[in-house]
Amino acid sequence: MAEVEIHTAHAVHDDAFGQGVGILVGIIGVLLSIVTILGHREHTAAVVHKTEANDQWAYYQAKKIREYSAQVGAGLVSALAPEPNKAGNQVDAVAGRFAQDSERYAKDAEGIQTLARERDAQSRHAEDRAARFDLGEGFLELGLVMSSLYFLSRKRFFVVFGAIAAVGGSIIGVIGFLA
Repeated sequence: MAEVEIHTAHAVHDDAFGQGVGILVGIIGVLLSIVTILGHREHTAAVVHKTEANDQWAYYQAKKIREYSAQVGAGLVSALAPEPNKAGNQVDAVAGRFAQDSERYAKDAEGIQTLARERDAQSRHAEDRAARFDLGEGFLELGLVMSSLYFLSRKRFFVVFGAIAAVGGSIIGVIGFLA
């Protein structure tokens, strides 16, 4: 009976360039995962900052409503007061408290408005960073796919194009990180 030889070992060393491409694909994959995670974190930060800004704007609105209510109260007390000789001191005291409250609410609202604008700015900054990470992620994905096409076609063009896209995505990701 004739012996049948079965070769189970793959020709690993036949394609040294393919090995390099495999390492390149692995590196691109790691960079892609880093940029993706950073992008997700920035999107989350943007949502948190926007929520904080919305909370501050609601608080600002409440203070402005209280300010207006105090102004209306002072006006009503003054308008509906009996003759000035009989209750003048009481009316003045109540109207004075309303005026003080109105001033305090206005002052509080200014600080709250400043904080709300800061949170809005932080949200916009985080969204800008996240957009850069998203763009970098897209280029890294393109680089990963294009480089992987080498294994199907054995054409070096795909590796070159993929490497260029990956370098571009990495640069965009670093710019997003430094922004």
